[in-house]
Amino acid sequence: MESLYRGVVYPALARVDAERAHRLALRLLHGLEGLPGGIQALAQLAGPDDDRLCVERFGLRFRNPLGVAAGLDKDGEAAAALLALGFGAVEVGTVTPRPQPGNPRPRVWRIADQGAVINSMGFPSAGAAAVRARLSGRHLPGVVGINLGKNRETPAERAAEDYAAVLDALWDVAGYVVVNVSSPNTPGLRDLQRRAALAEILRAVAAANRRGARLHDARERPVLVKIAPDLDEAGLEDVVAGAVEGGAAGLVVANTTSGRGQLRSPVPDYPGGLSGRPLNAPATALTRAVYRLTGGSLPIVGVGGIASAGDVIARMRAGASLVQLYTAFVYGGPSLPGRILTDLLACLERDGLRSIEELVGVDA
Repeated sequence: MESLYRGVVYPALARVDAERAHRLALRLLHGLEGLPGGIQALAQLAGPDDDRLCVERFGLRFRNPLGVAAGLDKDGEAAAALLALGFGAVEVGTVTPRPQPGNPRPRVWRIADQGAVINSMGFPSAGAAAVRARLSGRHLPGVVGINLGKNRETPAERAAEDYAAVLDALWDVAGYVVVNVSSPNTPGLRDLQRRAALAEILRAVAAANRRGARLHDARERPVLVKIAPDLDEAGLEDVVAGAVEGGAAGLVVANTTSGRGQLRSPVPDYPGGLSGRPLNAPATALTRAVYRLTGGSLPIVGVGGIASAGDVIARMRAGASLVQLYTAFVYGGPSLPGRILTDLLACLERDGLRSIEELVGVDA
């Protein structure tokens, strides 16, 4: 399957506009969900389902540490298919309260020779009601997270209302939620990482969380905060302090970067955030810094440049409890998660580890 994807499928998709190719792939996955035997066919590509790969964090059990980062399935169209491929979790979103188109096209560009993508999507979203219609009432074999955002036209002083509104709408379909204040593609959004603004948003989200728990007679959902990779030391300390003050259960480290210094060679001056292989080293370093800053007290979901079992292990050793990927899936195709999980289990067996959780923070 890997050779078929790399030799035939990806070259065909690469001739198509990057965003259109993404839409085609999502439609294919969604279509397979509805076909008799479609999910079972996808599951043939999944890797081992082994208790040694399980991770327990935030009161949730993840069958393995490998998740889908927000942005791949913005509107919850293919969550079942992605979980069938072996992922332990899928983070849907970013979801905004009301539908919005995002930024004008073109807004996604592949940097294939460097395993990277640049996007300036700007939170295109079908809106919370549409996502709820897709996810409600479904039994999904893994953890589904919801990435919360605000509508572009919502002023900063009312941002907290938007984040709370998305959680109000989607509380019962979320295993956990992530407050996204770090995308570089919505004007002014990263200002919400400042301690006071972030704490205000988290208080509003916490109130919505309590409402949902009372309504459904269940425990509150874990609330995480996704941070930018471009913070200086003071900015990092500020956002971590805001997350702690607001009662966050963990941090997602990190979003796409506005910088281009990680690229090996120059690219056209595309706007937006860079993701993929060039972020591997800086995202690992940031994970280690956050782990040290918090003393390991806040679980970390590591994102940025994850493409192999070696990357997963390095990120977990730096302090991540879980990891996510997106860009590598674009280039590696549907067999990638199964291959990573197979290689992870082989590494555990080689090193005599009883659980992948033994890796967390050993280098931090």
